[in-house]
Amino acid sequence: MLLPYHALVGGSTQGIGRAVAEALAEAGATVTLLSRNEAALREVAAALPTPTHQQHDYLVADFSQPSQVADAVAGYLAAHPTGFQILVNNTGGPPAGPLLAATPADFERAFGQHLLCNHLLAQALVPGMTQAGYGRIINVISTSVKIPLPGLGVSNTIRGAVASWAKTLANEVASQGITVNNVLPGATETQRHESLLANKVSATGQSRQQVEDAMLKQIPAHRFGQASELAAAVVFLASPAASYITGVSLPVDGGRTGSL
Repeated sequence: MLLPYHALVGGSTQGIGRAVAEALAEAGATVTLLSRNEAALREVAAALPTPTHQQHDYLVADFSQPSQVADAVAGYLAAHPTGFQILVNNTGGPPAGPLLAATPADFERAFGQHLLCNHLLAQALVPGMTQAGYGRIINVISTSVKIPLPGLGVSNTIRGAVASWAKTLANEVASQGITVNNVLPGATETQRHESLLANKVSATGQSRQQVEDAMLKQIPAHRFGQASELAAAVVFLASPAASYITGVSLPVDGGRTGSL
């Protein structure tokens, strides 16, 4: 399944974002990475697969500054009028913590990094997708949009807002050949996963093994996920084969989410 399209992938120097960029490139897409660390961007872009002799590149922007993200993409589109046919919205999750401990600034920061950046990118890219008659917007969020996760107050709140935004947008652009879907990672072995594990160890006083065992008991597959498994779902949703799937939130979580 070749994807002869141009993809913009956020948060793509590590973890799920990098795995998604690699999988899309392997499927034939030309990938533009988007993140704040130029040295890491340069390294990852140079290492991406090129089975169809693609020329990958990158954009430098900090998701904590939505206007910076918008400006970077606007400048790129001015020089590359064919635009992008695939947008993968992905950036690091808000810090863990109970809801009542969160400050207004915590919510504002997370809202900007996630919902506002997603929205600005969609506004910039949808016109080109409409002109091309093909568009895929895929948001990497969290299973918390199905069932809120303990100890992730700000994340639960903002992820839910992003899911609602995505469903609304999906309905607005479906007639233009554009789909909008969410993939919901479960416990996936990434730096974010390591951070959440460390927080649980610190909060509970348990050993890492005890914390991991408790988490694994909640996963019917009895293992943690790999970023490549989440990336495979993104590649499918980005493909023509998924043209009649839009407005869905797909858990990739080994069966952990206890809802339909």
